[in-house]
Amino acid sequence: MMREDPRVVLNVAHTVVKRVSPFVRQIDFALDWMAVEAGRAVYRQGDKSDSTFIVLSGRLRSVIAKDDGKKELAGEYGRGDLIGVVEALTHMNRATTVHAVRDSELAKLPEGALNSIKRRYPQVVTRLIHLLGEKILGNMQQVSGPLAARGLALHTPTSKWDVGNPASNLSTVSILPVSEDVPLTAFTLELQLALSGIGPTLLLTSDSIKQRLGAAALDSVHEYRLSSWLGQQEDIHRIVLYQSDSTLTPWTQRCIRQADCIIIVGLGEQEPTVGELERMLEGSAVRAQKQLVLLHREDGPPPKGTAEWLNMRSWISRHHHLSCPRRVFSRRSLPKLRELYQRVFEKGPDRHSDFSRLARVLTGNSIALVLGGGGARGCSQVGILRALNEAGIPVDMVGGTSIGSLMGALYAEEKSNSRMRVRAREWAMDMNSFFKKIWDLTYPVTSMFSGASFNSSISSVFKGKQIEDLWLPYFNITTDITASSMRAHTDGSLWRYVRASMSLSGYLPPLCDPKDGHLLMDGGYINNLPADVARSMGAKVVIAIDVGSRDETNLTNYGDSLNGWWLLWKRFNPLSEKVKVLNMAEIQTRLAYVCCVQQLEQVKDSEYCEYIRPPIDHYGTLEFGKFDEIAEVGYQHGKTLFDVWQRSGVVDSMLKDRHQEEFHKTKTGHVVTCPNASFTDLAEIVSRIEPVKNPVIDEELSDDCQTDYDEEAVESALSDYEAFTQGSEHTEEEETADTAETDEEVQIRVRHQPKNAALSPTP
Repeated sequence: MMREDPRVVLNVAHTVVKRVSPFVRQIDFALDWMAVEAGRAVYRQGDKSDSTFIVLSGRLRSVIAKDDGKKELAGEYGRGDLIGVVEALTHMNRATTVHAVRDSELAKLPEGALNSIKRRYPQVVTRLIHLLGEKILGNMQQVSGPLAARGLALHTPTSKWDVGNPASNLSTVSILPVSEDVPLTAFTLELQLALSGIGPTLLLTSDSIKQRLGAAALDSVHEYRLSSWLGQQEDIHRIVLYQSDSTLTPWTQRCIRQADCIIIVGLGEQEPTVGELERMLEGSAVRAQKQLVLLHREDGPPPKGTAEWLNMRSWISRHHHLSCPRRVFSRRSLPKLRELYQRVFEKGPDRHSDFSRLARVLTGNSIALVLGGGGARGCSQVGILRALNEAGIPVDMVGGTSIGSLMGALYAEEKSNSRMRVRAREWAMDMNSFFKKIWDLTYPVTSMFSGASFNSSISSVFKGKQIEDLWLPYFNITTDITASSMRAHTDGSLWRYVRASMSLSGYLPPLCDPKDGHLLMDGGYINNLPADVARSMGAKVVIAIDVGSRDETNLTNYGDSLNGWWLLWKRFNPLSEKVKVLNMAEIQTRLAYVCCVQQLEQVKDSEYCEYIRPPIDHYGTLEFGKFDEIAEVGYQHGKTLFDVWQRSGVVDSMLKDRHQEEFHKTKTGHVVTCPNASFTDLAEIVSRIEPVKNPVIDEELSDDCQTDYDEEAVESALSDYEAFTQGSEHTEEEETADTAETDEEVQIRVRHQPKNAALSPTP
């Protein structure tokens, strides 16, 4: 019809425009649709902020340029995020540079249009204030950083654990092999299975694209059709996996262009090497984050030599070790392999598998375990971990301070509570040896002990293990007294950094960092429960186990001065009332832990942290001989607590993806995002207004509300477009009458229809 009579298009367009309200026509006129190529800047630091941007598809990255010329990552934003709204509302210049990580589509909302919406529908202002408040409060609960200091972008959280998670909005993941020996198809099918437990997942290969769209689908002449179809798949799936070819084909290039994140897959049992596809990546301007995955046989040796893999790839942001089931390495033809996985998919994913851990990391749903310091009281963490495993709660990342760094490292290395317990108990019994302490005494210039005996006990536990070779991602905290700062260690000699994190002042000498020679002390002086560090590394939920000592607060009020002779008399006089006064050592200890106590209170109050404190206050810091008793106390406390979590739905909430409601109807029947929609609901993104019932309004007042808008401004702004669509058959007066009549019809119809997430409760 369009080819035979092109005027049909104009007539249809004119008919539609007549029936759209002037307000919607104004917004449509003001809204600018942008396509931004990978690497191009949306705006730059210091530019005037005259608009807000909405990500329709793709991925953006925000970077801050500092005075010394260095650049700092402020955040990454995906589909549905608002960019630059704070600066636009406050009329401040852009504080960051935002560029496209990959080809992206944006909607640009000018400042004037936003102001018009605010005047017409004041509830939008109320909602924006609410969202900005959530953003500010969320940043206050996180470790200070560029986003916390500036509040530069607005991303609407949908649960208490979503604020500031950089990986929570990945849409596309591309998978590239290091070599042809990598079982890439089996790996992607395993990952698809794990991701399917989180949300709808689509796996695309060059063969599947040709089957769906035709043999010529990858030709450049069909570029628009392919891009449009891929964009639609992102809309209706939680994650889209792009499996590349083994060589640099057009499909492989497409996989790289479409990636929010690129996974490089290698075999851990092979010698470290860099593949051909990786060399191409390194030399190109691909800005997507890149992660290394090393596959291991489930009955094979533990990881080793990971540092060599990483040293060859300075552009890798993080790495993962996956223990794979035997079927991954089985040599089957492609049809038989797909037939095998059809049966595997029927069983569903195992939440405790390493592939499920990778899936949670990629979707921003990882669960971190953080263990605090407290001497022998840390033995209770072994019991709590046993109860955690029995409750079926997976752990994707481990961090710790002091004794927590030791227990966390054992768990990250073993992934088994039983083997961890045996090794932890052996070390505790060794620490209980009185003669080893005597032989390690030295002239106390720096410390009471030389540290040689303690070094031997720690190194015998971990041998020559490197942090990079642990099964689970791991970090520990030390206090750098050379630079007066906190250090979070994620690589290097495991036993040395565990020892440094356990180096109490006065007892052990500081450990000299083998990398830069800085003096490292117990991390408890600055951060005894590093849940905030785990959060900054991408964890959605942090389970924090606090075993630190609690200070006596009921001290004697002795007035303005204190006589030491009076204290001595009180101490030795059996008939006098005892006084509670701190000695010099206790005062110094409390001063050392002031920063740590403040940080601990902030962590306990944060919404992303599940704080656990077992009843171990009556145990001493050096009572390692009571390992079994303390561990049992932790187990019983954890068992009771996690049972409550199971019944109250806390565990289900931890494992639930923040995007799940986008693919399901709510109880009210309201669809947040229709899976089959080929459009983005901008009103829903900007305002997020909940469905409300129609208020009873006086008819005259309702009419007044509908006529307070300057329709002449709309008509003048659209006059050129109207003239084109009307032709010579309609006059301006006829068009105004038609519009008014249509608006009245729409008004009557809308009054009698239920409303969903509309911009206003009134028609």
